[in-house]
Amino acid sequence: MTNHAAEPASRRHANDAPPSFRQGPDASRPVRKASLVAGVALLLMAALAGFGYDFAIHGLITAGNAARTAQDIMAHQGLFRAGIACLFVVIALDVVAALALYRVFSPVSKPISALAAGMRIVYAGIFAVAVVQLTGAARLLGGTSLPASGAARVQAQALSDINRFTDIWQAGLIVFGLYLLMIAWLAWRSGYVPRLLGVLVAIAGLGYIYDSIGQFVSGGSWTQVSTVTFIGEFLLALWLVIWGRRITVSQPALRAGPAGAAR
Repeated sequence: MTNHAAEPASRRHANDAPPSFRQGPDASRPVRKASLVAGVALLLMAALAGFGYDFAIHGLITAGNAARTAQDIMAHQGLFRAGIACLFVVIALDVVAALALYRVFSPVSKPISALAAGMRIVYAGIFAVAVVQLTGAARLLGGTSLPASGAARVQAQALSDINRFTDIWQAGLIVFGLYLLMIAWLAWRSGYVPRLLGVLVAIAGLGYIYDSIGQFVSGGSWTQVSTVTFIGEFLLALWLVIWGRRITVSQPALRAGPAGAAR
């Protein structure tokens, strides 16, 4: 009788014991995995966007010169189409990064993290609409030559499609800038991302918003600051890959523990 009564009591005491501290690292593991996914996605996006836009697309465009732009694209059709394909992959990676960063920052605030992820997905949709404009230009200039009678019209239409791509993308960068400001706030509040990194991400977001508005106000003649301020976004990607595996989300909860116990 004594032995039978002691066993349930010991089990009850074990059940009433506070959770083991090992639960903290267990809770951190999904966040660490999401950090790696987000960081790799962001770095791949940077590489693909650098090749796809800066080299393969922008390098073939002569602003305001439809004939020269058409000539260069027709001479390098494979490169132009490869650039478009890279941008579509960037759009897919945008969605991956949005969902992964939601998981990284959901311990800070699920509603804000979800709103941020939604905004990045909206931006990805806007960017997709922009890239579709480039497919129109590629289709118009897909032949080996243009008819002599309508060459100027086709060239002008192709440049118009390219300009629409730029305009739609620039408008979408306002959404992307706001997204980065939310990520910066989440990083600042997280307790596991360096606050300086949060500040740099906020500066990157403000840079995109500033450039997007300035581009429309100036009518296109604008010196972009985001070519410098983007460094915060890049550093976040590196941090997620290199140091993200050390994230411990239990620390903020442990600091809040005594207040919760007092209530």
